[in-house]
Amino acid sequence: MNSVRAFLSSSIGKKIVMAVTGAALFGFVVAHMVGNLQVFLGREAMNAYAVSLRELLHGAGLWMARGGLLAAVALHIWAATSLTLMNRAARPLGYRQRQDLASTYASRTMRWSGVILALFVVYHLMHLTWGNAHPNFRHDDVYHNFIVGFQQPLVSFFYIVAMIGLGLHMWHGVWSMMQTLGLNHPRYNPLRQGCAVLITLVVVLGNIAFPVAVLAGLLHE
Repeated sequence: MNSVRAFLSSSIGKKIVMAVTGAALFGFVVAHMVGNLQVFLGREAMNAYAVSLRELLHGAGLWMARGGLLAAVALHIWAATSLTLMNRAARPLGYRQRQDLASTYASRTMRWSGVILALFVVYHLMHLTWGNAHPNFRHDDVYHNFIVGFQQPLVSFFYIVAMIGLGLHMWHGVWSMMQTLGLNHPRYNPLRQGCAVLITLVVVLGNIAFPVAVLAGLLHE
């Protein structure tokens, strides 16, 4: 227990926790996007996909996944907050003149994009899972909830902005995750950067395609 406590108290331990939980959350985001692509196959396919999730492992699978995601989110936020406090404690006065020469906009806004994403996740659950922020929610018709939900321009705009925030967070997050887990070499860093950009673009454009398709009338009731 002492060794575990010492590991979690160190900056390296916190970074590894962030990397591992980030990888788990990244896997969920990709799987969630791929699953939602069923909406382009029509109402029957989308609703059948939703039923298959609810019936996974006789209903226990979905709750196990939710529990794992909740734990990953909590640990990710804890690690990020702890590292931020450690960095501030190490440099309490900050720089007299700050120059972000070795950082990117994505890395400098990781905390803010993380907060925005946390708020978005809560709203997203209220909108399309619990239904208390949806104008006409039907528990047995996921396709209907999806279409009607994104027919609201302000909701779709907020969703698109959140996906841009997700893109910034993922871009730097994937890069940092690979570095923390040891995938760091001058020869391969351009490839690592390219992978981070490609993965981010696929996820962001895939998710933005949903509200855009609804607003454009490509997806409808």
